[in-house]
Formats: sequence, C-alpha cells, structure tokens
Amino acid sequence: MTTRDPVYVAGAFEHPTREAPEKSTLQLHAEVARGALEDAGLEKGAVDAYFTAGVPQSEGTFPPHYMADYLGLDVSYVETTDGGGSSYISHVGHAASAIRDGRCDVALVTLAGRPRSRGEATGSGVRAVRTVQDSVERVYGATNLSMYGMAARRHMDEYGTTAEQLAEIRVAASHHAQYNEHAMYPDPVTVEDVLESPLVADPLHLLDCCVISDGGGALVIVSEDVRAGLERECVEVLGFGETVDHHDGGRIDLTRTGAEQSGPRAFEEAGLGPEHVDYASIYDSFTITVLEAIEDLGFCRKGEGGSFVEGGALEAPDGALPFNTDGGGLCSNHPANRGGMTKVIEAVRQLRGEANPAVQVDADIALAHGTGGSIGTRHGAATVVLGGEDR
Repeated sequence: MTTRDPVYVAGAFEHPTREAPEKSTLQLHAEVARGALEDAGLEKGAVDAYFTAGVPQSEGTFPPHYMADYLGLDVSYVETTDGGGSSYISHVGHAASAIRDGRCDVALVTLAGRPRSRGEATGSGVRAVRTVQDSVERVYGATNLSMYGMAARRHMDEYGTTAEQLAEIRVAASHHAQYNEHAMYPDPVTVEDVLESPLVADPLHLLDCCVISDGGGALVIVSEDVRAGLERECVEVLGFGETVDHHDGGRIDLTRTGAEQSGPRAFEEAGLGPEHVDYASIYDSFTITVLEAIEDLGFCRKGEGGSFVEGGALEAPDGALPFNTDGGGLCSNHPANRGGMTKVIEAVRQLRGEANPAVQVDADIALAHGTGGSIGTRHGAATVVLGGEDR
C-alpha cells in the first residue's frame, strides 16, 4: 500500500429525490452539502476547500464565487474541473492531492441538477453547435444515443458481443434496485424484457439506457488529523487515476475507453490490482459503457466482457464482480446527467457496511469509475480505489 499521508472520505450523502420541480439547483447543492457534513460529523465552518462541476457560468459570474457565497463557505482552495460524469471522481483524487500538499484539511464536493424537471432530452436531443468538433459531428445527427450505439455495434462486430450479454448488465442493476426505496425503476427485469423494449439506437434498447433524474450528492474528504477527531467510520483513498480519451486524429478505437489509462494509474498508486477489488461502482450511462469499462479496468481481457457479465457475475452479494448495488444510473439515479458522484457514494456505503443488507458485499477494497463525455467521440475517465478501515 501507499506510504503517503492517508486521506479519507468521511462523509457521503445522496439526495433522496429523483424529481424536484419545486426546488432550485442551488437549494439541492445546499441540501446535499448539509447531508454530507452531518454524515461526517463536521460543521460547515470546518470546510476549507470546495469542489464542484456542471454549475452554469455567465458573464461576470463564476461558479466558485457564487457557490461559496450561496453555501456560506469560507474556503482557501476551490476547484471546478469539469469532465462531465467523471468530474466528481476526479475531485476525490484532486482533493486528496490538495490535502497531502497542505492546502486544505476538509474538502467538500457537491453535485446537483434538475434535468428531469426541465424535460431535457439528454440522450437524443439536438444540441447547439459550439465547437469545431460539433460542426463535423452534430450537424450530421450525432447524439449521445447514436454515438454509444455506434460503439456497441463496433464491439459486437469485433468480438461477437451480443445484445443478450449487454442486457445482463441491466438485469443485474435491476436486481439491486429492488432493494433501494429511492430507485426510479425498482422492478427487476429479465434479459427478454430488455430485448423487447424499444430499439433506440441500434443495437441499444431503451432498457440499455440510464435514467434522467433530478437530485445530487456530496462528499467530505479529510486529512488524517481531522479523521483522528471524528467518531464516524471513514474510507481511505488509496489510489487515483484519470485521463482524456479522444479521436486522436481519426485513430479512435470505439471498443476501448480511457479506463485503460485511468485504471492502471489508480491501481499502481494503491499498490493493488483488479484481483483485489471486492466491489465496483462503474459508470453506467449505457450498458455498453459498463462492459467496455470492465474490460479496460482489467477485470477481464478485451473482448471477453460479454461472457464475463453472464450468469449473474455482477450481482451482489456473491457474483464475481458485484457492481452498482444501489441500482446505478440504469435503474436508480443519474443526478444532473452525471453519474460519478453516486458511484463514490455507493462504494463508501459498501466499505462501511451500510448498503442494503440484501446486496451488502463483504468488501475491504472498492473501486469507483466514472466516464464523462462520449466513448463514441471524446471523454474523460477517472478511477479511484478505496479501502475500508478494517481491511
């Protein structure tokens, strides 16, 4: 294991709502911040660093300024690195570095949004042309759905992956969601249910896609000195890695993701490997996102993800790689269309022994992995390895 100064996740909180038409996004930020601080046993005045992403910026108004103002924070360190859904896993790693550098002792990370209340067509809707890439992609009809469908089709053509195998991922997520009182879609489904749902972007069906939900979440990350004064069980940040993956001048491989870089970096820093992971939270914007990440993180060889996920391998508590035991973005929650935050929260629950008893894993080491952007074009990837106190 690493010999550097230990850093811990002391607080984690997921907003219970999935639709909040009468709340503002800032109010959701405040509610998750309060929840995470209460979970850690800390007062707001202890916070000396703040991290967030996805907060709108307008002329003369900058997110760190008005967010600190709204939340009433007195901080000496702020960061708004935005890698989409991977942002909040990146924030965990960046906060750990800032704490080890002596820049802060208590870092608060918040996410909130209201895409469901606003009726956003996140996966299929047309978006404005804002970048040079958009001018040669979105003008020809590229959407999130079509780009992930393209990646799934390529994986099938290259490796013989089947729609039935992708459906196994949704089946596992739904098996877990039935035990989560807050899950948007708590009813278990079968492979046949997934295949009989409408085809939305060949070969992806409706049930291969994540939910659109309001809500948010927050984390509190602390130094060893702060940890020593807390009564709360904490989770250690053992390793972290991140990267940006893109077209590379046309040399893109749609079957591979940035997890090939972020995963090994996190494992190397932790002094561990995939074989040590007891539980995995893996970003699940689509079933193909999970399957490619499983391969790229090293849980199986490239092209073998389809066979790996068969037969309940992803189901808790006894599967080969229990994943997303809250139901994940596929069934439970994808707040603000950014799933990285909830991945860390559920990993913390598992390591504390606070997951629902029906899906609680005997876990000492957990991994949380996030993807931000599109694996069909360009995306960020971030991976964190976490350890329980009693490991």
